[in-house]
Amino acid sequence: MFKTMSLTLLGSAFYLVSFGGGIDRAAAIDAAAMREPPAVIYAGQPAPPTPVRMASNMGGGFIEFLFGDGGSQGQSYKQQGVYQQQPYYGSPREVLPPMDPQGVMRQQEMSEPAQRPFDPKYEKQVVDYPGKESAGTIVVDTPNKFLYLVQGSGKALRYGIGVGRPGFTWSGVKTISAKKEWPDWTPPAEMLARRPDLPRHMEGGPQNPLGARAMYLGSSLYRIHGSNEPWTIGTNVSSGCIRMRNDDVIDLYGRVGVGAKVVVI
Repeated sequence: MFKTMSLTLLGSAFYLVSFGGGIDRAAAIDAAAMREPPAVIYAGQPAPPTPVRMASNMGGGFIEFLFGDGGSQGQSYKQQGVYQQQPYYGSPREVLPPMDPQGVMRQQEMSEPAQRPFDPKYEKQVVDYPGKESAGTIVVDTPNKFLYLVQGSGKALRYGIGVGRPGFTWSGVKTISAKKEWPDWTPPAEMLARRPDLPRHMEGGPQNPLGARAMYLGSSLYRIHGSNEPWTIGTNVSSGCIRMRNDDVIDLYGRVGVGAKVVVI
């Protein structure tokens, strides 16, 4: 009787594998396994073990499970999947080196010019002026980065400016000898000696470093001029010229004429 039952069970198992949907189940398991995302290996990590593929998901282990005594072989089949489970390597944030903020800042400085927010204190505004200069005089306060257009009655229009770098600041009294809108720029020989990469001549326009307007100071090489780099206002940045925002230099240009006195301190 036991032999008859064994043959019956063996026949049933054979039917399940061959005809009873075993192939469909195996294909479904294989398809599901193929849909699993591939393992990702990050730099510095050991390669995961090669996946072990069983010859058949319903092979000898399944038969042993049916006829075995429920011991180690049966347990082995229950625990063994189609693929071995891949070890956990953690997220990329856990294995990549920490980012260096200073390194990022250095890269940004190399890729684009440094631009800082415009300080509101350099906006054009009417302020008290206790000095003795007469109305219409321009006073350049180099240390504090301000230009005053004296109005009289103890008042002045104050603008923010950029001034000469260390070694390029100067002081004295000049007059406006000429005025030009969207001036051309021809770097002087002294500047070309320091910066041979500069163009020999540049037509006026929005990209011109002299900006929208220029007021020439006597026979010197110095000018009060606009700038296409407004973030440099309030800094020591020029080779001796007085630099203003384009909106401000246009405003000043319309208020003063040739012959106006300029006091640089």
